[in-house]
Amino acid sequence: MAGSRSVVMGRPREFDVDEALERAMRVFWERGYEGVSLTDLTKAMGITKPSLYAAFGDKKELFRKALERYTEGPADYGTRALEEPTARGVAEAILRGAVRTTTRPGGPAGCLGVQALASSEAGRPAHDMLVEWRNSWALRLEERFQRAVDEGDLPRDADPRRLARYVMTVTFGIAVQAAGGLGRDELQDIADMALECWLPNGVRRTHTEPSG
Repeated sequence: MAGSRSVVMGRPREFDVDEALERAMRVFWERGYEGVSLTDLTKAMGITKPSLYAAFGDKKELFRKALERYTEGPADYGTRALEEPTARGVAEAILRGAVRTTTRPGGPAGCLGVQALASSEAGRPAHDMLVEWRNSWALRLEERFQRAVDEGDLPRDADPRRLARYVMTVTFGIAVQAAGGLGRDELQDIADMALECWLPNGVRRTHTEPSG
């Protein structure tokens, strides 16, 4: 019967899951994984602990979902950068994107992937997630630079792995400096300096002379 379709199967959630996750992401971004308790999270998200567990799992799983949201939201400049037609364009888009994201007006300074790095045993799940997250980005960037070598966009002796590490190190350095209070103009100057050093000897393949 038509009326049977309106029967509520179970109690509906009384909060917006998407909005609650957005707030959780911001809290982790501002204060790190170890810097927030479940009470801090539920207060910021406007929900109870049972609701948090039911919708997101425990703190570790909530952080995982927040990191995914961060990757697909504020940090999506990284994915878009990989679509640039040249390797230099990729590096420029990543560095400029890092500057913009870590200095957003009204937003948390720095990068969630740096701010939330945990050091204690209790924070090990977050630590491992972030190590995997950063390594994944470095690998994607390395693969993009390898493609640039194969296509002739980068010199044959360019080292994609070292080049990827170079860009990622500058990117996370920008995030650390932003969290420390450095302004957008100063950070952009750092990004520009890094681009001026594009393809220095340090990111070309090294050749070891045979001993003897």
